[in-house]
This record gives sequence, C-alpha cells and structure tokens, in this order.
Amino acid sequence: MSSLQILALLSGLAGLGATIAATVSNEWRATSRASSVITATWVLQGLWNNCAGNAIGALHCRPHHTIFKLEGYIQACRALMISAICLGFFGSTFALVGMKCTKIGGTDKNKARIACFAGVNFLLSGICSLSSCSLYAHRITSEFFDPMFVAQKYELGAALFIGWSGSILCILGGTMLCFSIAGSFTKSRRQANYIYKGTASHISSYPRGQAKPVTQRPPPDYSNSSRMEHFDKNVYV
Repeated sequence: MSSLQILALLSGLAGLGATIAATVSNEWRATSRASSVITATWVLQGLWNNCAGNAIGALHCRPHHTIFKLEGYIQACRALMISAICLGFFGSTFALVGMKCTKIGGTDKNKARIACFAGVNFLLSGICSLSSCSLYAHRITSEFFDPMFVAQKYELGAALFIGWSGSILCILGGTMLCFSIAGSFTKSRRQANYIYKGTASHISSYPRGQAKPVTQRPPPDYSNSSRMEHFDKNVYV
C-alpha cells in the first residue's frame, strides 16, 4: 500500500503542476494561424491577459483592465482554477503527512484519516479544474459553430488540454489514495473479526447454561518424613 500511496502522491503533484501551468497560461483560446507566413497575426486570450502575436515572434500582452467588465464564465473559470490549486496544495501536504512511509501524523488510524482527507482534496481539485476547462471550451465551441455569431471566432487553446490532463491526474491520485486507505481498513477489520471469532469459539466450546468445570487440586501428599517430623515436634507436648 505504501507504493500505491507514493504513486498517488506523484500523480497529484503532477496534476497540481499542470493546473498551475494552465491557470497562468495565456492560450486558453486562440485565433486561427492559417494565414500568410509573413503577415500572419493571431490573438491569444487567457484568464488574466489578452495577447497578440505575429510570425516574427513578437508577442504583446495586456491584462484585463477591470473585473467588472469581464464576462461571467471567465470569472467562474478563475474561481474554479484558484480553488483547484488551493485544494491540490492542501491535498499534497496532507498526503505527505498521512502516508505510511513517513514518520509524522501520529498513529496508523490518524494517518489513515489524514490520507483519506488528502484523497478527497485531490478529487475536488480535479473536479474544479475539469469543470473550469470544460466550461471555457463549451463557450468557445458554441460560438465557433453558431452561424449567428459574427464576432471573432476562436479555437481551443493549449491551456485547456493542459488543464484537462492535470484534472485527470488529480482525480487518479485521489482515487488511489482512497483505495489504499480502504484496503488498510479492510485488513484491520479482518484481523479484528478473526480475533473475535477465535474468542467466541473458545467460549462456545462449553454447552450453554453449563459453567466451566473447576479444576480441583489434588490433596497434598504428606510423605513419611513429613509425618515423622510432625510427630517428633509434638512428642514432648
């Protein structure tokens, strides 16, 4: 189970890194680059910045000026990604404390509870990241295939795929942590049942209503020498 917990921790850390990379990326959506090589220009948009680049390699970015003029889905994606990062951070910290191969966390029962809490954090982190990227991608595809939408149409950016991969890694890490804790609980429960059944079979070996026979000690065997000593002491009385 320790190897499974280590694999779960590595998966959660990789998912957390991918989630951070997707959050700070400026390529959540991008315009098509299928234009002339010399005059090709494209626009990149992320959760925090709007960027414009060209084929020469120049990239100019400016942040969103105010949060009040942002569309609601962008604000929701921001909140979900920040929540995913916080949950992934807490999940990694608690996973280090609750692992069996570490010497911190107290007893095995406390470590199991901490590891279970870490697994839940990883699961929630993956769900938040998955929801954010899916919401943003749904908005892009709905605008792209809408014939009545006349504004600039965008395609899916690389940050969405990074966020999806990070969410899957976090969900896998949380699932493996929960399965490792469930296996340890099952093992301890089997041991407790085995001890209880052994004690019950020992008690039930006697018929119901019949008391356990009391073993009587044999009467003391006085040898001839002890009797002679007893009589020799009382001979002068």
